[in-house]
Amino acid sequence: MSVAADAPTNEPRFYDRLFIGGEWVAAKSGRLIQTIDPATEDVWAHVAEADADDVDAAVDAARQALRGPWAGFSPTRRGELIAALAGLMRRDARTLAEMESRDNGKPLRDTLGEVQRAADWLVFFAGAADKINGLQIPYRPDALAYTRLEPVGVVGAILPWNSPISLCSWKLGPALAAGNTVVLKPAEQTPVSLLEIGRLVQEAGFPAGVVNVVPGYGSIAGAALAAHPRVSKISFTGHHATAARIMQAASGNLKRCSFECGGKSPYIVFADADFERALSVAVHSAFRSTGQSCSLASRIFVERPIYEKFATAVADRASRIRVGMPFDERTHIGPHSSAEQRTKTESYITLGKESGARLLTGGGRPEGLPRGYFVEPTVFADVDNRSRLAQEEVFGPVLSVMPFDDEDEAVALANDSDYGLVGGLWTSNVGRAHRVAGRIEAGLVSVNTFRPVHYMLPYGGYKLSGFGRENGLDAIREFTEVKTVVIDLATALPTDPFAE
Repeated sequence: MSVAADAPTNEPRFYDRLFIGGEWVAAKSGRLIQTIDPATEDVWAHVAEADADDVDAAVDAARQALRGPWAGFSPTRRGELIAALAGLMRRDARTLAEMESRDNGKPLRDTLGEVQRAADWLVFFAGAADKINGLQIPYRPDALAYTRLEPVGVVGAILPWNSPISLCSWKLGPALAAGNTVVLKPAEQTPVSLLEIGRLVQEAGFPAGVVNVVPGYGSIAGAALAAHPRVSKISFTGHHATAARIMQAASGNLKRCSFECGGKSPYIVFADADFERALSVAVHSAFRSTGQSCSLASRIFVERPIYEKFATAVADRASRIRVGMPFDERTHIGPHSSAEQRTKTESYITLGKESGARLLTGGGRPEGLPRGYFVEPTVFADVDNRSRLAQEEVFGPVLSVMPFDDEDEAVALANDSDYGLVGGLWTSNVGRAHRVAGRIEAGLVSVNTFRPVHYMLPYGGYKLSGFGRENGLDAIREFTEVKTVVIDLATALPTDPFAE
């Protein structure tokens, strides 16, 4: 189902400055990135393009702040500033959400929610800032041994295009709470809202250089950040092939890295599950954000006694999803974020048809939307779990539904993937819930719900889904170094091993 409505038709806006060292400066090259409104295919903004020289300036500014004023801030004061930034984000939520919707095509009601949740993340880490402590170790009676958790240093945060503000808060919150300074590199497709975050950082009162924003292409600005000798850590969300290149670039100075690199998440429905709840959550978990999320339920496995009924019901619900313009309040999902992503999704729909999978609904462009990167919610049944459709991350509104016969087969099918980010199962059998949850190879497993992403819950993947954890107090560890201190308290002279 489609909803047609006019998107904003303002003249293109210019954001021709980078945020470096607390100042708004022109890119050294003078080049601009055109950002496309994915709902209209029109250029809606021109953004300054950072290159390696700009990244170098941003890293220098971050380094000076790390060793200068930021080092003198107490953890409590750091938390106050992070909380102040969260408050400004809430105040300007509408502006930020509109920018994000223009950049990546998400419905405004979704981006409004994401801005508010991003602020929640920052508040959580603001509260954690003065609770980062080491341990005393009972090394020996006449010595004091303890650990300190110290900031890693300058952090390069390389952000994706699907949820820029949300994932910025996931990285910025713990990095700042731990006392690091940050260089943010937004995706070239969606840079505008992150520049606005730079403005709010300035208004909140952070010292110059603590946070810097350098939009640019991954192959230029991102590569320069990954290879920079004075960057101590890279936090990246994106494709695993890009993560591999970052690891190679980061090896020059043995940077610490944490990666969240996608998923092909299994959603297992046993015959004893609450059918209606499992159905409702399945559809939302597969198609929210136009399928452009690493953690969505892209593979649904259904126990054979209820397989046909469930697959038919999923397709019926999917056919009723309203696809439309991001600023229309009736819209459930918007366009893909780019022409390239729409083309990729369409190629997988073609693969599904050619592989013999049964197309239950969708597969084309929604009616009434002649422009924009739109694709109908699409459901395939009887998919071969070894097919490319089931094995590769589509990152679009395409769902594969497959049957299974018993618990062992369900687990084997779920784990037959190079990814391991999120998994879920539905059952009323408590023993089965624990058994299967323990056997699924994924960093986050949910039972009778799906994808409970929250600032308190550690989030990250197995296998090609990456390593390291975001969210929860575990995220703090990703941005700290452990220093061991030992103080000898003994009064007796030490034995001289070379005396004899």
